[in-house]
Amino acid sequence: MSRPSSHRPLAIASLVYAAALWGLVWYPYRLLGEAGVGGIASSFFSYAVPLVLMGWLHGRAVGAARSRWLWLAAMGLAAGWTNLAYVLAVLEGEVVRVLLLFYLSPLWTVLFAWLLLREKLNRAGWAVMALAAGGAVVMLWQPGDWPLPANRAEWLGLSAGVMFAVSNVISRHLEGVAEGAKAVSVWAGVTVLTVAGLALKPDELDFAAQASVMTWLLLVGVALAVASMTYAVQYGLARVPANQAIVIFLSELVVAAISAYFLSDERMGPQEWMGAAMIITASLFSGHMEDRQENTHV
Repeated sequence: MSRPSSHRPLAIASLVYAAALWGLVWYPYRLLGEAGVGGIASSFFSYAVPLVLMGWLHGRAVGAARSRWLWLAAMGLAAGWTNLAYVLAVLEGEVVRVLLLFYLSPLWTVLFAWLLLREKLNRAGWAVMALAAGGAVVMLWQPGDWPLPANRAEWLGLSAGVMFAVSNVISRHLEGVAEGAKAVSVWAGVTVLTVAGLALKPDELDFAAQASVMTWLLLVGVALAVASMTYAVQYGLARVPANQAIVIFLSELVVAAISAYFLSDERMGPQEWMGAAMIITASLFSGHMEDRQENTHV
């Protein structure tokens, strides 16, 4: 059962909003890192706060989805790894390169959407996907080297992209489940994984004893931004095909590249800008990716 087409512009706008915020959120995480807040600890507070403050608002929606709790748990854990790995990667590595590897996720989305959702791409869709993936390759390419991860941060970025595709496709599979229940699943998934991480690295919580008021305010601000992004993503994914959504999310890469230029020492050369232009072009044509007559949802 498809969503009303009148919702599509707002759904696409919500995905663009989420992508733009994700392209900027690396900077407050780095500020938190400079203030002594580790990546696991900052991720914990970013998702535990909205879970505690807003999770109870969606209790009825979670209860109504009882028959699909297993899928919600799978989506939550996939989203949990996506967000934790993303934060750790942008703290340790170069923002643009990490996100390039993260945004090889359209390739994984094609596979997972075909297996789970039976979404089929038309010829224009495959061209859009090739253009998006080609843009990432152009930005990564170095003479004599394959565009592969070079360190732990980049492997984290790649794995985050794989899990991002998994969580997005499962979210589409959970058609009929309220966005609030999905949001709670995401917050809980990240919280569970970060609690496990803090159990292994309890020293990450040492900052709490000497954190300034500004540090706590920044943590709360990031948590509220994360909450808004979660709502925006789930609203958009419920109304936009997974293959189209993943290309829309690629706009995050451009936002991150521009923000990294102005907020850090990272600079993009002509090669990187050429790749970014390819990705933007792919995003503009992402609405033509599906053969609507062949597409079915499980």
